[in-house]
Amino acid sequence: MSSYKLRIDMIACEGHGICAETFPERISLDDWGYPIIDPKPFDGVRRDHAKRAVEMCPELALRLERVARQR
Repeated sequence: MSSYKLRIDMIACEGHGICAETFPERISLDDWGYPIIDPKPFDGVRRDHAKRAVEMCPELALRLERVARQR
């Protein structure tokens, strides 16, 4: 099974907060409304929630990346 994590392009992000509303288990907002991403990899159902958050981002600042497995 693959693991994933979220990345945010802070330059593109406008701080709408939709990502945190969509995926609060892994994204919170700072005092100015910008996302703070939990850096731990995840899989399974959380991947589906992360994909939804990525799709909802109006600035296309959020992306889902596959994590390389450690050997």
